Amino acid sequence: MRIVESYQPAPVEPSSQELISVVVAVYNIEAYVERCVRSLMAQTYGRLEILLVDDGSADRSGALCDALAKEDSRIRVLHKENGGLSDARNAGVKLASGSLIAFVDGDDWVDPGMYADLYACIRDFDAPIAVCRYRQIYLKKTIDGSTQKAVVLEGSEALEQFIAENDAVPLRNAAWNKLYRRELMGELRFPKGKLYEDIVYTTKLLARADRLVYLDRAEYNYVCEREGSIMGKGLGERIFTDQIPAYREKEAFLRSIGREDLAWQHRYFFYKRLLLYYNRCLREGSRRGVPAVVKKEQKRYRERIRALVLEGRREMDQVYGWPGAGANERRKMKIFLASPFLYRVMTELNERILLPLKTARA
Repeated sequence: MRIVESYQPAPVEPSSQELISVVVAVYNIEAYVERCVRSLMAQTYGRLEILLVDDGSADRSGALCDALAKEDSRIRVLHKENGGLSDARNAGVKLASGSLIAFVDGDDWVDPGMYADLYACIRDFDAPIAVCRYRQIYLKKTIDGSTQKAVVLEGSEALEQFIAENDAVPLRNAAWNKLYRRELMGELRFPKGKLYEDIVYTTKLLARADRLVYLDRAEYNYVCEREGSIMGKGLGERIFTDQIPAYREKEAFLRSIGREDLAWQHRYFFYKRLLLYYNRCLREGSRRGVPAVVKKEQKRYRERIRALVLEGRREMDQVYGWPGAGANERRKMKIFLASPFLYRVMTELNERILLPLKTARA
C-alpha cells in the first residue's frame, strides 16, 4: 500500500480523454432524477455517454429522462419493463460504448469534478479501477470525512483491505463510487432480481484488479434517507432472502480462489452484522405501542439469526483467530451463544446506561 498524502489530480486534456459510459438506473424517482442527471451534464470531464435506464417507472421519471435527453446529445434513454436495479444496470452496460464504465443511482448526485478526478487516478497510476469517498446525505446532517490523500493498492491489497473493512480505505460494496475499465469487468454482471447486488459483484471485481487507486475525497453524494428508499427501511425479509445469501456466496467465492484467510475474516464481519441485526430486532420488538404482529415478526427474525450463528459455533476459534478480531466482539459472541437472555440484558445495560455515561463524559 502506497499513500500519497497530498494528491491533486491534474486536468485531463480533451484530446486525451477516453469515453466514459455512465449508467443511471431510474425507477419512480421523479423528485430526484433531474438533479442526478444535471450533475452529470455539468461534469468537467467532457467525453461522457450518459445512459438513463428507465426501469418501468410508473411516475414521470421516464418522461423527465426524455426531456433531459433533448437538452444534451450525450444522453441516451432506454425504457424497459421493470426488472430491478441489477437488470437495469446490466441493460445499461449492454448499451455502453465507452472503454470505461461507471454507475450512478438516480436518486443520488455527483460533484462536477468526479469523473475527471477518477480518470486522472486511472491514468496517473495505470490502474484499471479508481474509487472515491462519498458523502452521506441525511435529512438533518451530512457526513464527509474527506482528506487530500490518495492510496495505491497493488496486487491483492485491494481485496484484502475490502474484506478487512478498513475505514481508512473505505472501498465498500457500492458500485456507484467507482470508475472501471471495461476489460476489468469482462463478462461480470449483476445478479438479476436480487437486492444487495453489489456484495458479490464488487468482491469478484476487486479480486481481478492488479492495482486500485482510492481517492479520499468525497465526490459522490449518497442519499441515506428519502421516502421509498430500500436502504432507509428497517430489518425485513429481504435480509434473509437476499443479503445473507449474498454474504455466503461472497465467502464461498473467497474460498474458491484459495483465500481461506479472507473467508474467515469475512465470516467475522458477517457475525458482527448478525448481532447488530439481532439488536435491532430487540429494539423494534420492545418499542412502546408496537403491534403484536410486529413483535411476533421480530421474535421470529431473532430466532432465525440465532440459528444462523449456531450453525458455525464449532468454527468460532477460526473466525475470531485473525489478528484484527476484536476481543470485545468475541466476548459478545460467547455470551450470545451461551444465553440469548443474558445477551439481551448485556445489550440493554450497554445502550441504556454505559453508552449515555460515555457520551456525558466526552
